[in-house]
Amino acid sequence: MPAITATAPGKIILFGEHAVVYGQPAIAVPVNQVRARAVISARPDQPRGWIHLQAPDIGLENNWGNLPRDHPLIVIIKGVLNAAGIDQPPALTVRVTSTIPIAAGLGSGAAVSVAIIRALSEFLGRPFSDNEISQLAFEVEKLHHGTPSGIDNTVITYEKPIYFIKDSIEKPGKKEVFPVSKPFTIVIGDTGTPSPTAAVVRDVREAWQRDRITFESLFESTGGIVNQARAAIETGDNTALGPLMNENQDILENISVSSGKLAQLIQSARQAGALGAKLSGAGRGGNMIALATREPAGEIANALSTAGATSTIITTVNG
Repeated sequence: MPAITATAPGKIILFGEHAVVYGQPAIAVPVNQVRARAVISARPDQPRGWIHLQAPDIGLENNWGNLPRDHPLIVIIKGVLNAAGIDQPPALTVRVTSTIPIAAGLGSGAAVSVAIIRALSEFLGRPFSDNEISQLAFEVEKLHHGTPSGIDNTVITYEKPIYFIKDSIEKPGKKEVFPVSKPFTIVIGDTGTPSPTAAVVRDVREAWQRDRITFESLFESTGGIVNQARAAIETGDNTALGPLMNENQDILENISVSSGKLAQLIQSARQAGALGAKLSGAGRGGNMIALATREPAGEIANALSTAGATSTIITTVNG
């Protein structure tokens, strides 16, 4: 039996992080410059049910029976087997690699889940639909993030720009793939500081519980920004996205999820000619994004590196 390979991209949230957890819309897009890869290989020399895991990026190589039951890779594999109705799969090796930075707001965990689910279900002769893949990946996201919105697994599974509204804590949410009238360029800058997603989401929830009126107002304002951004993308009015990114960043600062390093990179990007800039993801670390025309994108990336970004990615958003 030949090996089966599947990949999944990274992602960035353009608008709406945190507010999306509270029922407001958000927009996310795939980042194809970085990807997770899963390779499933048959091991006919081993008995049925034997599964060996290799994840060199995190120094993991072990049989699945030696890992905790709540290990994310074990949860992914068991979820696929249960959904496929298979108790004893043929012996196999699961090898996972990724160029997506971990804890940087680029959807590393969801991308690994999606790649494994897609490859393993095909290997087992039961290839899952995108909806099934996204739902299974969402279950693993709960391990990573506690109360995730579901946006990461959705945009990474479908690999298209997504307008997303959270449905409930038990479902990955409602998605709309929407057209990009005119491609635009985003520069991503990594602070080099891990973003503690679960902790940040928990802190925001506690703050919301203490002052719901203020936070609901901020989240509602974010939803308005998201809808304006979608309209601008659909009509090709890309220059309008810059001020909207800055407005969204102001709200994210008001809910205390930015950081000194993020603020430094955001300011550097704006000074270098970015039409707008904001953090992307949970915040307090991870990545920021900046809107550029194609010409100054390299200059913005250089400015971010000079300001302390540990890495930069230039990506084009299109349909």
